[in-house]
Amino acid sequence: MSVARVTEIIASSPKSFDDAIEEGVKRATKTLENVTSVWVKDQSLDIKKNKIAAYKVALKVTFILK
Repeated sequence: MSVARVTEIIASSPKSFDDAIEEGVKRATKTLENVTSVWVKDQSLDIKKNKIAAYKVALKVTFILK
C-alpha cells in the first residue's frame, strides 16, 4: 500500500502558460521524489503597462511518500 501527498506550488514565466508549467514541474521534481502527477489548478496573468508581464500557474503536485 502506498500513501500520497499533494502540495501546491505557483510558477511563472514571461513566455507562456506552457513554459510556466514546465518550470513548475522542473522545480517540483528537483525537490520532491516520486512525483506522479500535476494538476493545473489555476492560471493567471500579471499585467504591466497594458502588456502581459508574466504567465502564472497554480499547480497541485502529487507525490508518493516512502
